[in-house]
Amino acid sequence: MKELREITAKHPWNIMTTSADEGQFLNMLLKLINAKNTMEIGVYTGYSLLATALALPDDGKILAMDINRENYELGLPVIEKAGLAHKIDFREGPALPVLDQMIEDGKYHGTFDFIFVDADKDNYLNYHKRLIELVKVGGVIGYDNTLWNGSVVAPPDAPLRKYVRYYRDFVLELNKALAADPRIEICMLPVGDGITICRRLS
Repeated sequence: MKELREITAKHPWNIMTTSADEGQFLNMLLKLINAKNTMEIGVYTGYSLLATALALPDDGKILAMDINRENYELGLPVIEKAGLAHKIDFREGPALPVLDQMIEDGKYHGTFDFIFVDADKDNYLNYHKRLIELVKVGGVIGYDNTLWNGSVVAPPDAPLRKYVRYYRDFVLELNKALAADPRIEICMLPVGDGITICRRLS
């Protein structure tokens, strides 16, 4: 984990990485729920992916999707060194078409124990509409960055960086939708940049 953190720190987009405390939390959560079949949308250099792979049993699986294979390949040597690459099915490209295909197939409904989303914030709600069908009842979906640099509680005229301001409304919309969704119960944690844990009830 430390080695991958150090590699990622040198990358120009290192702000996108999962924090160390969040990686540790995900690793423990997956062990607590005995997760075996998982999915990750938004991989970057694979820090949360490594945390997940370390927690899964040897025959555990992670369907990992990202639009950028190059970033994933930065972290891949570390994942291989840890002897975990066999657990990962990496797909390059947008996740929504893959999710739509899985739903259409029918055989993936309710098959995932855990799903982690750390990708394009403007699509979080689109992901949620699909993932709720793919995660099992009692399974968990984690949405990252739900505090979004603290901007979700900032006054409307607060001075925010351009990209923070741009995505804030999408994150706020997601937070409201998750809180009102009767199919899940949620817990929002101030770990990393905020992670909302959703447990599927129905």
